[in-house]
Amino acid sequence: MPATSPHRVKKAILPVAGLGTRFLPATKAMPKEMLPVVDKPLIQYAVEEARAAGIEEIILVTGRGKTAIEDHFDHSHELEHTLRERGKTEQLATVTAIMPQEGDIAYTRQQAPLGLGHAVWCARNLIGDAPFAVLLADDLIKADTPCLKQMVDAHAEVGGNMVAVMDVPRAETSRYGVIDPGARRGRLTEVRGLVEKPAPEDAPSTQCVIGRYILCPEVFDALSKRTTGAGGEIQLTDAIAEQIGRAPFHGFAFEGQRYDCGDKLGFLKATIAFALERPDLGPGLDSFLKSLGD
Repeated sequence: MPATSPHRVKKAILPVAGLGTRFLPATKAMPKEMLPVVDKPLIQYAVEEARAAGIEEIILVTGRGKTAIEDHFDHSHELEHTLRERGKTEQLATVTAIMPQEGDIAYTRQQAPLGLGHAVWCARNLIGDAPFAVLLADDLIKADTPCLKQMVDAHAEVGGNMVAVMDVPRAETSRYGVIDPGARRGRLTEVRGLVEKPAPEDAPSTQCVIGRYILCPEVFDALSKRTTGAGGEIQLTDAIAEQIGRAPFHGFAFEGQRYDCGDKLGFLKATIAFALERPDLGPGLDSFLKSLGD
């Protein structure tokens, strides 16, 4: 099997069917992916990262109550007309810039909350026979070069399956998929094994998988078995682990800062970090934060 992939990564799956229970009551009527970091919803950050990586088709795996996400990437004719009539050209450009080309975003439903692996499996008929990406909007990564772009460039050299990894304190390994690392070359580490949510004393390392993946379509064969794992859910990491030995598999230590926006504290940290970089907000926010210590 050649090391490099014969196909460029052109499609990405964004699972957005989760209930967002950690952010209740805010997410009772609003999808958690629409929570704004400064003035842009999490899902938009994910879509923009995918586009920057050369992704041509985005597949959103949605659920009940998620129509606001679809509306966000569609025209709002009344809003656009009002902005145009009032001469608010900057705001008009902002809302129209996020519009995809017709057909660039597709939607499918996850009809039951059976886990991340099941959500990815729901998009199987839209993928084809080429490698594809998976992005979790909860994981917001602040980087000069978008994380998925870093991975796509590395994947062009090694092919196979690839997951973004970062070191975490050993006490936190029970929250992640954890790799058993092999040989390391630059930012790439060979993956010899992958365990979902192991107890700290059982974790093979502290290199943990976060929400960026590039996967071979063969992963759908494993997901089709609907085998449940940690938490009684169909785990994507379990299906990827089945591919070890059949295709190259690497962990990619990305450059950038990851914020867990599925967690309230992580969400607040992300909002502050992104706001501080804004020339219109940064100086005032920085002054306010310093005043808190007075």
